[in-house]
Amino acid sequence: MGPGVSPPLIEVFSKQHIFMGNQKQAREERLKREIRRYIRSNPECTASQIVAHLSIDLRMRNHGLTPRKVGFFIPRYVNDVDWRLDSSTGKRLYSLAE
Repeated sequence: MGPGVSPPLIEVFSKQHIFMGNQKQAREERLKREIRRYIRSNPECTASQIVAHLSIDLRMRNHGLTPRKVGFFIPRYVNDVDWRLDSSTGKRLYSLAE
């Protein structure tokens, strides 16, 4: 311990680092949950429809969501969602895996 630093301050500082990342984890879990909920009620939807629902209806505007980010997010983190390529538009259509 250095001069002027009390032991309780060191304990508080070390405890704060234990909980780092909880907001990021909670945000990711909520995003997964809301994506699954939307796809369950609207099968064969596109990433732009999902983003519109999340940003406008659920007011998740501060998450910085774009169709491209959601398109990258779904295959990596939402395992129970499948997609197929629409032949006429070239867009991915998402639905829950069976």
